[in-house]
Amino acid sequence: MFCLGIFSVLIVLIRFFVRQPSYTICTSGTLYIVNKGSEDVTVFDLHKGKEITEIPVNVEAHNAIAIQATNTIVVANYGTSKVKNKSLTFINTATNTIDKTRTIANNYFGLDGIAVPPKRNKLGIISSISNTLIMVDADSGKIDKMIPTQQLVSHLVVFHPNKSIAYVTNIRSASVSVISLIENKVTDIIPCGQGTHGIAITPDGKEVWATNTLENTISVISTINNKVITTLAAGSEPLNLKFSNDGKYCLVANSIEGTLSVYNQKTKLNSKTIVIPGKKKFVERLLYHTPRPVNILMHPNGLYAFVANSNANKIEVIDMKTFEIVSTIGTGEIPDALAFVK
Repeated sequence: MFCLGIFSVLIVLIRFFVRQPSYTICTSGTLYIVNKGSEDVTVFDLHKGKEITEIPVNVEAHNAIAIQATNTIVVANYGTSKVKNKSLTFINTATNTIDKTRTIANNYFGLDGIAVPPKRNKLGIISSISNTLIMVDADSGKIDKMIPTQQLVSHLVVFHPNKSIAYVTNIRSASVSVISLIENKVTDIIPCGQGTHGIAITPDGKEVWATNTLENTISVISTINNKVITTLAAGSEPLNLKFSNDGKYCLVANSIEGTLSVYNQKTKLNSKTIVIPGKKKFVERLLYHTPRPVNILMHPNGLYAFVANSNANKIEVIDMKTFEIVSTIGTGEIPDALAFVK
C-alpha cells in the first residue's frame, strides 16, 4: 500500500510538470487569447515569453479580430446557450484595458464570426441567431448595413481580398452564402457538407475552403463560379482552418481526433498530420489532457501557427517549416479565438 501511495504521488507530480506550458521560442508581437470558460482574454508577450495580463470580459466570447491601425482588439460576445449576447468589446492594446463595449441594436443576438474586409474601416459580424451579416463601423460600433444570409445557423465569415464579397458558413443549412457588399444581398448559395463550420480563403482569393464537421470533409470552392471543385477527407470533426501566409498550405484543426491536418493547397493532398500529445498512446493519455484543437492563427512573419487546444488550456505553437509543435502557451479556461498585434 505504501509503495502504491508513493507511485500515485509520483504520477500526480509527473503529470503536473508535464502539463505545464513550455514556451521556448522567441518571436515578435503580442498574442491575445479569448478564453470561453473563464470569460477573459489572456495577453501574452511573444518576444519575452510571458503573460502580460488577463482582461476580464465577463461574457462568453467566441471570436475576435485585431485592427492594427487603431491598436484595437474587437471581441464578439456570443453569450451562452441559455443567455445570448449582442455586444462587442473593444480592447485598447496600448493599455490592455477595455475601451468600450458596444451593444448591437435590434435582435442580433449570438454574435459569432468576425472579420475585417480589405481597405475598409468596417467590421463584418455574424449573428447566428438572426442569420445576418452585420457591417459595423470599426470605430463607433454603429451598424452600417444588415444583410440576411438566407440560411440557418450562420457562423463564420471571410472577405474576398480583391472584391466586395463575403462568404459565410451556415451550419444547419450545410452551405456557404455568397454576399455582395455592393448589392447588399446574397448572390449565391453553395451547397456543402453537413455541419458547414470553418472557412478560409486563399490569399489570392481564388479558392474558399469550408469544413463540414458532421461529414469529416472539406469543401473546396472556386470563387470564379462559386462551385465546389473537390471534397477532401479530413480528420474527426474538423472545425477551423487557416492558410499559410504564402497560401501554399492549409492547416485544419480536427477537434475530436486531436490532430492538425496539413494540406498542400495546389495538389489538395494531405502533406502531414500533426498529432497533439494526449490521445494516441497509453502513456500520453495518462500524462496529458485529451487534446481538442479548435482555432488557428498565423503569425504575420509566416514562421509560426498558434493553435488553441481548448481541453488542455494551452496554445500549441507550430513551426511552419517543419510542421512540428515547438512550444506551448498557458491560457485561461477553454481558449478559442486568437488575435495578434505587432
